[in-house]
Amino acid sequence: MSSASSRTAVGLPQLRRARFAVAAVFCVHGAVTGSFATRIPWIQDHAGVSAGQLGLALAFPALGASVAMPLAGAVSHRFGARAALRGLLALWTLSLVLPAFAPNLLTLCAALFVYGATSGMSDVAMNALGVEVENRLDRSIMSGLHGMWSAGALIGSAGGTLAAHLGSDARLHHTMAALTLTVLGLIACQGVLDLRSPADEEPPPRFALPPKSALIIGAVGFCAVFAEGASLDWSAVYLRDVLDTSPGLAAASTTAFALTMAVARLAGDRIVDRFGPVRTVRVGGVLATIGGLLVVLAPHPALAMCGFALIGFGVAVVVPLAFAAAGRSGPNPSQAIAGVATITYTSGLIAPSAIGAVADATSLVVSFGLVTALALGLVAGAGVLRSAGRESVKVTQPAPAVHDPRL
Repeated sequence: MSSASSRTAVGLPQLRRARFAVAAVFCVHGAVTGSFATRIPWIQDHAGVSAGQLGLALAFPALGASVAMPLAGAVSHRFGARAALRGLLALWTLSLVLPAFAPNLLTLCAALFVYGATSGMSDVAMNALGVEVENRLDRSIMSGLHGMWSAGALIGSAGGTLAAHLGSDARLHHTMAALTLTVLGLIACQGVLDLRSPADEEPPPRFALPPKSALIIGAVGFCAVFAEGASLDWSAVYLRDVLDTSPGLAAASTTAFALTMAVARLAGDRIVDRFGPVRTVRVGGVLATIGGLLVVLAPHPALAMCGFALIGFGVAVVVPLAFAAAGRSGPNPSQAIAGVATITYTSGLIAPSAIGAVADATSLVVSFGLVTALALGLVAGAGVLRSAGRESVKVTQPAPAVHDPRL
């Protein structure tokens, strides 16, 4: 769907409603991820797979997402942005039930492939709508939207933790969660913008390589997601193995890192509006680099935890800004966002295993030296996120909705 197709005057109240609606969609999307992650041990036991087999199975969500995300633009072009998001989000929330019912490795891999595919397509659709609302408001909202995703993930993980503590069967837990989140998602989708491509516009190809601009933007996102994934998955191990901390303190470092990311994203829009995306990412890159150095050089757990916190603060807003920049980088926002999303998903997939491989060959300290180097790359690459391409859309007084007179 081209950005030009949606340049119709929309009133400020309608835009505010659309902003809150898409924020709710992000929260629902994150809650599915949080609900799933907390029940992975139950799913592993139910499917009867080893740790190595589980690692193989957990690669399939990213594989499914990478394959399916390029389809999101064609779906939105054919059905309109609102209907596409409604359908794709419902498929994503309902797919939560599939892994818990998988009885073996083969069915678990297939379930996780579908789970990832629906996640990726709905991810592209909701980010494209978020970018459109941001462009029309002419101020940053993407960081806050991704903060709502993090908040949803925390809510979902809290519910999953409670269910696991009570010994609940994950099939029952995920069925109830899927039905609840599907209803909430359908309600939220009623308020998003109903964008449609002109009738004479050629539909985008089902599969297409992302534009070169998206590849460059995606490289910046790659650095940020690699640092995020490495810190999230390895911070507790680092504190335990390198600095000999207690299991409780090591686990607390991971929780603190996740909270840091959520808080920074929720507060990020004001910072971006004041200083601009390029300066924000450059300063964030500096903070993340300092954080990485603290982790590598820390003689005490407290300094390492401060380092992980700085990494979280530094990289938190990069991915939302990368999606926003991709959405402004060419005539087909969905295609560009899908390209950036594919690169960042790939980064999130390889980061944990890459850290482990480097640690096996050398040490965890050297692994986080690599993370520090990639954080420094944010300083050098921040210029590609420049907002000069943002189209300023005049917000008019309340006007009838495009394609939906109920708004």
